[in-house]
Amino acid sequence: MLRFHDLSFRYKIPLRATLLVLITAAMLTVANVMREYEQLRTDLFENAENLGRVLAMTLITPMLHDDLWRAYEIISMPVHTGAPASLGAELMLVLDAQRRVYASTRPREHPIQLDLARLGPTYAQLARELDGRPLLESRAIELADADEFHLLMPIVFDGVPLGTLVMAYPKSIFQPRFVSIVNRAAVITLLVLTVLLPISWYWGRRMADPLVQLADCMSRVGDNIPAEAECSLYESRDEVGRAGTQLKLMLDALREKEALEQQIIASERLAAIGRITAGIAHEINNPLGGMLNAISTYKRHGQPEHIATKTLPLLERGLLQIKETVAALLVEARLQSHPLTAQDLNDLQTLLHPHLLRKGVQLQWHGTLDEPVSLPSTQVRQILLNLLLNAVQAAEPGSQIVCAIDRRETVLKAQVSNRGQPIPRERLTHLFEPFVGTTPDGHGLGLWVTYQLVQQMGGSIEVDSSDSTGTVFTVMLPISESVR
Repeated sequence: MLRFHDLSFRYKIPLRATLLVLITAAMLTVANVMREYEQLRTDLFENAENLGRVLAMTLITPMLHDDLWRAYEIISMPVHTGAPASLGAELMLVLDAQRRVYASTRPREHPIQLDLARLGPTYAQLARELDGRPLLESRAIELADADEFHLLMPIVFDGVPLGTLVMAYPKSIFQPRFVSIVNRAAVITLLVLTVLLPISWYWGRRMADPLVQLADCMSRVGDNIPAEAECSLYESRDEVGRAGTQLKLMLDALREKEALEQQIIASERLAAIGRITAGIAHEINNPLGGMLNAISTYKRHGQPEHIATKTLPLLERGLLQIKETVAALLVEARLQSHPLTAQDLNDLQTLLHPHLLRKGVQLQWHGTLDEPVSLPSTQVRQILLNLLLNAVQAAEPGSQIVCAIDRRETVLKAQVSNRGQPIPRERLTHLFEPFVGTTPDGHGLGLWVTYQLVQQMGGSIEVDSSDSTGTVFTVMLPISESVR
């Protein structure tokens, strides 16, 4: 399910702008409606107060002369004039100084001399609002549970309170004008939205396009550096434009770096070919020189038997050395071989024993195989033998070399270490190239052959050499289901 968080900025920004416009329009509409409502309420109470003040002054004379009928006529005139209900009070009530009914526009509902608190729950709340104190100035009361607004106007003569005029206006008096205000505000809001929404989508897309271009160009950066034509970046002095400019400069630098790396790789390959060629020439020229000298001696001294006896072994040794050199260069890891067993490891220790005695080095062997492992035994033995012979050659007399074998579920791990002189850092870089080797004395084909065998078996080989740990070769060989 696609979440809003995962949407592209070309949609996020317009949607957020639209939401902001909608919220702003709604808030402005509500504010305008509330302002109009308050203004309508204020106008109503101001008109009611003006009317009440006139009526209160008119009621002074009837109340002084106790002219009940005249008081009734005065309060009934504004209610029964035939004016629309939305402009007038629906009830007027005159109270005497003791908060008792003196006159009412609804005499049947409000009998004369009845206490205000006994007229019903609404009037009981009005009585509590008055709290028995004389009313000296007009007061508007809006009760939460009542259906009317109430305006209380004091009737005072020469500073003496004669009574109170109660004017009740229904709350529904606001409904027609309130609905009109809401409709007008809604129409104006829709018109504003009709104009602002397309503009917000247009500018939102314009703002998002540079970010989308920047993200698209950055997503293309991986194994290959995108060409300049593949990235269309927005450039300006704002934050997004500066980011686009810096990305463009970075891509240009990466392209230059990539071109330089290709040149360096080509140079290193040529140098490696040169070193291999020189090494092969050296390894073959040495026995060839000896063979040519032997043939020259044989030609110079004729046919004596002792000359032939010395010459033929020289020729044989030279040819065997050339054969070994060529064989080392023609590594083939797919020979027919049985799975690796513990006996193969024992054979390795037996083959290594004379070399250990000759150098005066001890071998510590850790680990064995409880069952055959699906790895070609010939190649694994060749790898371990090459590493062990190098370790013996590099170890100091009287020291120890260690070989550890660890069988895991899908990997065979082998470590060979010695405490001899560490391999120089400059030699580590080219350690697995032909004719480099761990020491200047060796011809360097053993490690190259080892590396080729490990690679052909899909494994890895690493070396760590320092004064503190010595030299440690680690080989990881994946165990296949079957050995071809």
